[in-house]
Amino acid sequence: MINITLSSLRNSTNFFDMDDVATIINGRKKEEIGYFVPKIFKEEFEKFTLELEKKRKRELLQRVLKASRKDTIEEGAVADGIV
Repeated sequence: MINITLSSLRNSTNFFDMDDVATIINGRKKEEIGYFVPKIFKEEFEKFTLELEKKRKRELLQRVLKASRKDTIEEGAVADGIV
């Protein structure tokens, strides 16, 4: 993986032809902004992001399940399932 600054993104014509994943860095603040993923990794990256999204949704559903277990509905009462 290589490091690239924002200014090199604006000035480079060869940037989008590279085959490496690049870390994009704000040159002034010296902090990481994100990543550039080339076309050759597109399918694998999309699968990876879908798996992350599924994991996040599963974790949210687990939280909802735990909250609804704690919030019992007694006779004559109405509950929203959220603690």
